[in-house]
Amino acid sequence: MTFVSRFLAATLLATAAFASHAQVPQPPEVAAKAYLLMDVTAGQVLAGKDVDEPVEPASLTKLMTAYLVFDALKAKKITLEQTLPVSERAWKMPGSRMFIDPKMQVPVEDLIKGMIVQSGNDATVALAEGVGGSVERFVQLMNDQAKALGLKNTGYKNPEGLTEPGHTTTARDLATLSMRLMHDFPEYVHYYTIKKYRYPGTPASNDSNRNLLLFRDPTVDGLKTGHTKAAGYCLVATAKRDFPNLQDRRLLSVVLGAASEAARANESQKLLNWGYTAYEAVKLFDAGKPVATPKVWKGKAGELKLGRNEPIVVTVPAGTAAQVKTEIARPEPLIAPFRQGQAVATLTVKLGEQPLAEVPLLALEPVEEAGILGRAWDAMRLWIK
Repeated sequence: MTFVSRFLAATLLATAAFASHAQVPQPPEVAAKAYLLMDVTAGQVLAGKDVDEPVEPASLTKLMTAYLVFDALKAKKITLEQTLPVSERAWKMPGSRMFIDPKMQVPVEDLIKGMIVQSGNDATVALAEGVGGSVERFVQLMNDQAKALGLKNTGYKNPEGLTEPGHTTTARDLATLSMRLMHDFPEYVHYYTIKKYRYPGTPASNDSNRNLLLFRDPTVDGLKTGHTKAAGYCLVATAKRDFPNLQDRRLLSVVLGAASEAARANESQKLLNWGYTAYEAVKLFDAGKPVATPKVWKGKAGELKLGRNEPIVVTVPAGTAAQVKTEIARPEPLIAPFRQGQAVATLTVKLGEQPLAEVPLLALEPVEEAGILGRAWDAMRLWIK
C-alpha cells in the first residue's frame, strides 16, 4: 500500500484513535480559518481544524493545474522543450504574472516555473490552453480529475484560482491532492523547491517564490502559496527530515485563511515543528520483507509470503512506541493459486487498544496451483483436518 492509499484508508481510523487516546499531544494554537497536518510517511492525520469546511483555494488551485500538466508530460502529450503560444486571454490575466505576452512562444518548462515560482496566472492559462485546448475544457478536466482522486468537496471554475462562485475546496482535499501530486509525479516536484525564477526579457520584480519557508527551513521543499482577499493567505508546505529510526520522514501542513504572508509561513512552520517533536514514526516492517508466511494448500509452494512493497510505518505520540501492537486477519485455509500483489490479509495496527490503521497485506510472490496429484493430496489432508 502506498502512502497515499494508507492515507485514504487510515485517516479516519487514525484521527478517531488519537482523539480518544489519553496521551494525545495537544496541537499549538494556529491562527488560520482552517488547517491540517499530515504525516505523509505514515499516512495519518496528526491535527486539524475545520478540515472539511469549504474554502476558496486561491492559487492553491494551481496544484491541480500542475497535476494535469505533469500528467500530460508523463503521457508524452507535451514535452518540457515544446513551446506554447501566449494568447490574449493569458496576457491580460489579472493578479500574479510572469509577464509573458502574445509576441512570445514560451517553453513548457518555463511556463511551469512561472506558474509555480511566480504563481503566474498568465503562465497558468497558457498551460491550460496548451493541455486542454481551451480554458473551459481544461477546467472540465480539473473537475474530472478531482473526482478520480476522491476530492469530494472540491469544485473548480478556473485554472488559476481567482475568486469565482463555486470555486471551492477543503483542507482535507488539498492534503489529498498534494500527496497524490508528490506520489504520482516525483520527477517533476523539484520545481516547487525553486526559490527564484524570471523568464528572460521580463521584469525582475516578481522573481521570488512566495513560500517563505523555502528560505528559512532547509528541510522544506514545497509546495504552494495562495492569496486572494476572500481566501486570505494560504500555504501548503511539506518538509522531509531524517531520524535515526526512519529516513526521509515527510510531513505536510495545510494552512488556510491566515492574516498575512508572514503569518501563513509562521503558522505552517509551527505546525511542522510540532509534528516532528510531538509524534514519532515507527517502522514496523521493511519494504518487501514478509510480515507473515502462512501455509498454503493445493499450491506448488507450501507457504505464502505476505507483506508490502513499501515500509509499513505508523506515527504515535512521542514516547509511546512500545505500546504499538499488530494483529493479522486472513482467511483459513489459504487455497492456491495466488498472484503477486494480490491482497490476502489485513494487518491491524493498534496503540494499546486503540486502532491506528488497517493495512492490506499482499502476496509478495506468486503461488501457482499444484498438479492433480498435489491438489488431491492436500484435499484429503484438509478433509482429515
